[in-house]
Amino acid sequence: MNPRRKSRLTLVVLVLLGVAIATGLITYALRSNIDLFYTPSEIVYGKNDNPDQKPEVGQRIRVGGMVVTGTVERDAKSLKVKFDLNDIGPSIRVEYEGILPDLFREGQGIVAQGVLTAPTVLQATEVLAKHDENYVPPELGDQMKKAHQPMGISDADLKGESERDRVQKTQQNHTAVPVAEDKK
Repeated sequence: MNPRRKSRLTLVVLVLLGVAIATGLITYALRSNIDLFYTPSEIVYGKNDNPDQKPEVGQRIRVGGMVVTGTVERDAKSLKVKFDLNDIGPSIRVEYEGILPDLFREGQGIVAQGVLTAPTVLQATEVLAKHDENYVPPELGDQMKKAHQPMGISDADLKGESERDRVQKTQQNHTAVPVAEDKK
């Protein structure tokens, strides 16, 4: 092999080695920042009922499910709260210290983010309450009504269907549209 080819080959091998090392380091660094989403059943049984795909103790995860009725325990002297979370299968225990969202209550859907401290215990750092997609904060709803009523906009309009739309739809359904004939 001539010296010129040898130096090119060495350069290509070094570049590929550098890219491989950089990719490995980036993947390793991002691994600690990835929060995988699980349901309580997936934490107990593993994803797709595969025990090899269970989260490990110490892993940061997100868990979504329903707060089990009758399991919320609040510490009277602090902001610590413990409750069970389940989906259609087994429950897990969630421990959280902080102010819970206003929409948090038993039977409500939530997402908790935190670290798994035992196979079925999550030490949450954040709790998010799920809400209806049509939810409008009361203050905003009042402001919208005040602003839109003088303009003649009703509550039905704000929901996406007005009385005028319903009347037009009814008229279109009852009226036959004449077809124009071509005269030659």
